[in-house]
Amino acid sequence: MSKVAVYNLNGEAAGEQQVADELLELKRGKQAVLDAVTAYRAGIRAGTASTKTRADVRGGGAKPFKQKGTGRARQGTRSSPILRGGGVVFGPHPRDFSKKLNKKAAQLAFRHALSSKIASGAVSVAEGLETIEPKTKLIGDLLKKVGGGKAVLFVTGESNKNLNMAARNVPKVEVTTAGQAFTYQVMRYPVILTDAAGLEGLKARLSKGVEK
Repeated sequence: MSKVAVYNLNGEAAGEQQVADELLELKRGKQAVLDAVTAYRAGIRAGTASTKTRADVRGGGAKPFKQKGTGRARQGTRSSPILRGGGVVFGPHPRDFSKKLNKKAAQLAFRHALSSKIASGAVSVAEGLETIEPKTKLIGDLLKKVGGGKAVLFVTGESNKNLNMAARNVPKVEVTTAGQAFTYQVMRYPVILTDAAGLEGLKARLSKGVEK
């Protein structure tokens, strides 16, 4: 059994919860995690970089200088790539960087990423997140004592407007739900804090890949 520490909003220890070892996926999934993170990072690339080829450069109809007598190499157009202001050879053009990741690979990646966080003790439960007021100072002690200055991912069972408002001005903090959390988020944040429902939601997602 893996243990998940429980804290109150003041950052004081308030017990622990258990996560069954059979829910954790630690033996396989490393490559799936790499593929999922790569696919996510590729998908958010804008892909808008663009350069002009010699066909796109305005002008170029007349020779830049006469054919003979200048001592320079002959040039037939101002849009030549070897001239300043000319076209670009093999430059970037708008493209789609997104990569495909099948559903089973994505599920395996999430299970392995979350399992490794739970096994390493990076996941904790914070009591009182469900009824927290929308004030940043209320989570200050929690972030200081439990987060230790590291980036923190809050995971709740359902969307929590007050928690979003309390955390929105805090750097290196993100709020999501158990159903919307994805592999890149889990891997990016060294500390994950959940409410009771959030932990149950994460355990439910872990159980989907367990063979019966």
